[in-house]
This record gives sequence, structure tokens and C-alpha cells, in this order.
Amino acid sequence: MESIEVSPELKKGRNQLAVTVTLGHAVKHVFNSALPILLTLMKGDLALSNTQYGVITSVGRGTSGATTMVAGYLGERFANRSGLMLFISLSMMGISYFLLGFAPSFWWVLAVMLLVGIGPSLYHPPAIASLSRKFPDRRGFAISLHGTGGSVGEMLGPIVVGLLTTKSVSTASIISLTYLVAFEWNEVLKISVFPALVFAVLVYLMMRNIPTADSDTASLRDYFGDVGLLLKERVMLGLIFVTAFRAMAQATIVAFLPVYLHETLGKDEITTALFIAGAQATGIVAQPIMGLLSDKYGRKIVLVPAMTVLGILYLSLSFADDGIQLILSVLAMGAFVYSLHTIFIAAAMDVAKGRAQSTVVSLIYGASFLGTIGPVIAGLLSDADIADLGIKICFIFSGIVALVSTVILAGLKLPKTINQQQIH
Repeated sequence: MESIEVSPELKKGRNQLAVTVTLGHAVKHVFNSALPILLTLMKGDLALSNTQYGVITSVGRGTSGATTMVAGYLGERFANRSGLMLFISLSMMGISYFLLGFAPSFWWVLAVMLLVGIGPSLYHPPAIASLSRKFPDRRGFAISLHGTGGSVGEMLGPIVVGLLTTKSVSTASIISLTYLVAFEWNEVLKISVFPALVFAVLVYLMMRNIPTADSDTASLRDYFGDVGLLLKERVMLGLIFVTAFRAMAQATIVAFLPVYLHETLGKDEITTALFIAGAQATGIVAQPIMGLLSDKYGRKIVLVPAMTVLGILYLSLSFADDGIQLILSVLAMGAFVYSLHTIFIAAAMDVAKGRAQSTVVSLIYGASFLGTIGPVIAGLLSDADIADLGIKICFIFSGIVALVSTVILAGLKLPKTINQQQIH
């Protein structure tokens, strides 16, 4: 099987680019994955209802989805300034978390969460588009490698927060230092600005001398012209709707699984953190494998079965016993969550046929804006205590939504990848 030819100029610096973007993505997701644990602790201290909690988690995701289109334009227009955009992204995350650490009430949290969502939205379009332009021959793998960095960050974030905040004497017997230096949730948020700024500078310096592949977007008019052309593609619209439903289900799980573990099952901070981290450990291994399989055999043949299994696993959280069943459900679920997201991005880029890389990324991430209502609906259902299920109704809601998105996906005719074309 022949591989697509890549020019020496395009190959120059691309491995360093992959390492840098993956590192930055890992750091970003350390912050992202730490936030649900910290918000869970905040929820108790501020006496927030499930509905209020759902609203604040949705606001952050909503802002991220809404501003990702701006990030997409910037990623296209200033493709040679990707390092600066990644610096701004990581810096804004640290600053917004610092402000969140001063939260005295629901309304303060709500206001600051609008800012919290902006930092992450600035990262993905320039980062993923840079990889896509530099790795046209191994797009699925390169984007999945970027996603693996995210999975590493998702695994580390909860553990770091759990160790920093645990006050359990029984846990202290495992790592006694964590008991002696236990921080409050607001203190962790305040000090997080320092590592964020350090890594922001590091990523910028590592990106500074990497040759970039330019885009064809020269103006705002060109950008929205690209958006219009992409939205005329029926398959692209289908992927956007599937992404929106999948995001609705995932946002609900991310928001309410820590609450279920900490409040309903009574697990301490470090145990809750280990559950959330464990869900990402399997994704670290699964993500590049699934990316390679999707490159070789096609996106759909990987996505449809995996999405089906993920929907079933979401449902299983509602009836799994607190023990080995729950542990296995959470671990298995983690193999698919971020792995699937990166393959959806690769599929969208296949549909776009190499055009407007940052725009494609912003469309897929922007579609998650439509899914931000998920935690709010789940919070309302939980507070209403439908069928006496309590917070477990959130998992049933997520499973149903995920399976609906799978049905839509099954009806889409995705284009063949380059490797598929070569095989046939």
C-alpha cells in the first residue's frame, strides 16, 4: 500500500509540532478535568441545586462553543501565528480559574464561567488545523495523538485535585502528605494561574521556530465563504448534528458523574478523582489505535460500533452496583469519549477535502454549543426526581441521547480516507 507523498518542506518540524501541540493539549485538559471536581466541592459549599449546577456547567461549555467560530477564523487567517494563539488560550484559562477562586455565590460563578469557556475554545482550531496541514498522510493518527495528550491531562487533572483537596484521614494513610497540606477548592483555583502561565510561555517558545503550512483564508469574507460552502455539504451537516447530540450526552456525564460519586455514593475527594482519572487512562491507549484504524478502514466502521457501546455504557451507570460493576463501566466508557471526538474531527476534514482546516475544527467544536443544554435538562430532571431515580436519571438521559446520535450517524455516507482509496 503506497502512502501519500509529503514534501520535505511540509515534513520540516512536524514532529516537534506534534509534541508541542500534544503537550499543550495535555496541560489544557489537566485544567478541564480538574474543574468538575472543584465545581462539585463548590456545589456543596455554596448549596447549589442540581439545576443551578447544570446551568453553570452549561454556561462554560456554551461560551466555548459560541467563541470557537471566532477562534476558527483566527486559526485560518493567522495560521502562522498558532503559537501565539495557544499562549493566549492557556493564559486565559489560568486567569479565569483564578477569578473563579473568589466565587462567593451562584451569580459570581455564573459570570466567571462565561470567561472560563473562552480559553479552551481558542486552543483547538489552530492546534488541530496545524496538525492536519502538516500530516495530510496520517491525519487520523496525528489528531488522535493530539487527543491522547488530552486524555493524559484528563487523567492527571482529577488526581492532582483529589490529592490537593482530600481531608480524609483514611486516604492520608496512603499518601500522608496530601492530608497535611489539604487545600480548599477556592485555593486550588487561585494557585492554578501560575502553572497555566508557565506552560503558556513554554508552548509559545516551542512553537516559535516551527515552519507552518499557510491557509487560503485571507479575510473574514473568505472565512464565512468557507463556512457557507461547508454547510452546503449534507454529510457535514449530519456530522454537526451528531456532534451536537454526542456533546449533550457527554457534557451531562462530565458534569454529574463526580456529583453522583461524591454526594450520592459518599466517596471522598481522592476516590472520586481516581474514578474520573481511571475513565481517561483507557483512552490514552485506545485513542491512537482507533485513529490508526479509522485511517486504514474508514471513520464510520470505527465510529458506529463505538458510539453504540458508549451509549450503552452511559445507561449502565444508572444500574451498576457500587463496586466492580461501576468501576468497569467507568473504565470502559473512558476508552471512547475522547477517542471518538478526534475521529469525528478527522471525518469532517475528510468531507472538507483539505479545505479550511481551522474552519472545520471550529464547526465541529461549535456544534458542541448545541449540546450545552444537556446538563440543564438533566439537572431539571434530577431535581424533579422523576421515577424516584434521583441523579441516576442523568445517566439514562445521556445514554438515550448518545444512541439517538448513533442512529443519525449510521445514516451518513462518509467519504473514504486516503488509505482506503489506496487499498481499493
